Amino acid sequence: MQVEVHIVNAFTQQGKGGNPAAIVLDADNLSISQKQEIAAKAGLSETAFVSSSSIADIKLEFFTPTRQIAHCGHATIATFAYLKQRGTITQVTQATKETIDGIRQIRFLQDAVYMEQKAPHYTFPEANDLPIIYQSLGLSQYYTLKPALVNTGNTFLILEAPEISVLQHIVPNFEKIAAISEKYNLVGYYVFAKSQQAGIDATTRMFAPLYGIEEESATGMAAGPLAAFLYHSGRRRKEYMIEQGRYMKQPSPSLIHINLDIKDDQIQLLYAGGQATLVEKYTIEI
Repeated sequence: MQVEVHIVNAFTQQGKGGNPAAIVLDADNLSISQKQEIAAKAGLSETAFVSSSSIADIKLEFFTPTRQIAHCGHATIATFAYLKQRGTITQVTQATKETIDGIRQIRFLQDAVYMEQKAPHYTFPEANDLPIIYQSLGLSQYYTLKPALVNTGNTFLILEAPEISVLQHIVPNFEKIAAISEKYNLVGYYVFAKSQQAGIDATTRMFAPLYGIEEESATGMAAGPLAAFLYHSGRRRKEYMIEQGRYMKQPSPSLIHINLDIKDDQIQLLYAGGQATLVEKYTIEI
């Protein structure tokens, strides 16, 4: 069987950079094992499979090269932007997606797409795991930095590096990161530093070896937890601009915009969004 795959870069800046997602349309008749095989052959951090839904505009399922994942920010943005550009989705301002754990809202604003994430839930790693976490990033000398585990749909370990140069020169130990990720049911680590660029709140790096992703250039489902972390750590505003991908081996700077819905000083939900650009199409044999 031949399956057509569409590659769309999400969270681009003026059509450049971003994070590529593979998209498979009309996936209703594909089995779970076939979807996993396609995702492995596509070889990108996530592949999105679009199926019909009786409760939302479309059903979306996400697979990394090694396993299924509940939500994926950049693949969601890529899929809805592409379907809007094709005319498959005709709604002007909003749509919905069905996922394996419920319905999420999608908003359209000019040429950008925004996806809903839940109110954040916080936990913290055990004290005896902190040295392992720091060592897994080569940050053993920065024990005063306290990571948090933040979930807005997926759980990420959020950790602030003391400055950009430290973030830039992180040397990840993927075996240790995977072990911590498995213990705490994390997708991965989202490490950030205060940006030196005007208009950008944080520059970030994301490592998710447990899911077959060594490093990713844009992670919408991690940018949401980071924005919540920034808000609750005193850097309070309703909008954040987060950059990612600048310090990868092959740089691909990406821009993620976060909007927070605040009531009584608490985050009720949030939206992560950005632009997306079609890169190529090809077929995979399964």
